[in-house]
Amino acid sequence: MILSPAQIKELCQRYGLSPSKSYGQHYLISDNPIKKMIDAGELTKDDTVIEIGPGFGVLTLAVAPLVKKVIAFEIEQKLRPYWEEKMKEYPNIDIVWGNVLTQFQKNLNSKFQIPDSRYKILANLPYHITSDALRVMLELDPKPAKIVVMVQKEVAERICAKPPRMSLLSVAVQYYGEPRIVARVPAGAFWPRPKVDSAVVAITPQHPSTQAPEHLVETEHFFRVVRAGFSQKRKQLWHNLSAGLQLDPINVKAVLKEVAGNEKIRAEELTVEQWKQVLRCWGAQVLK
Repeated sequence: MILSPAQIKELCQRYGLSPSKSYGQHYLISDNPIKKMIDAGELTKDDTVIEIGPGFGVLTLAVAPLVKKVIAFEIEQKLRPYWEEKMKEYPNIDIVWGNVLTQFQKNLNSKFQIPDSRYKILANLPYHITSDALRVMLELDPKPAKIVVMVQKEVAERICAKPPRMSLLSVAVQYYGEPRIVARVPAGAFWPRPKVDSAVVAITPQHPSTQAPEHLVETEHFFRVVRAGFSQKRKQLWHNLSAGLQLDPINVKAVLKEVAGNEKIRAEELTVEQWKQVLRCWGAQVLK
């Protein structure tokens, strides 16, 4: 159900809304990104789909006939009358009112009782919560079978980057899953028109047993090392790691030489697997 700018304006007026800069609201006025997201989600009739920020439901109402259930998190309370009417027509849609960043895991575990790997996430993410929302999604337990999000094009490229263009964001996402860009979305596909283009990213999560004690320990130490590595962009990696983790520089250089073949390598040049190898070389030493 793609809406024209005139229809969106009329609905905004009816419900006392205006596109919110604080919520990063830009309404899709093209159906092509919706089709790309649905294709990337590989949806089936057995799926439960979680959405973030449904707005007037251009994605929600396209997905609902294809799946078992849609659970959408919406923070804009003025849309309650709109969705109360829509849910009469689409009984498999459930709207959760409130901030998705604080309610996601709580509702996932207690209210919805979603079985392992039988749910997927599709969302046109508001720009201002992209990083936080991705972190929440990737740390969920149980893991979704698929995450498909629309984000700023620059963010999508950072998420999917390879060495020597890695960042803390790309390492974090690629630690949890395998991302790929499936579509590029021009700014003209939205109203109001944003200043930047967007892209659709599909992520296939890994690490299904993220709440196992040994995995929690591994993850904690992994990101401690990575954050130290990216702490000063202009410094070589050995300097950041030795300073941030209080390790002997000679030992750090030796590990980097063993793992990457270059003791002067920078953080953005390492793959996720190489970061894991660095951690394995030290073991419990980084805990001190």
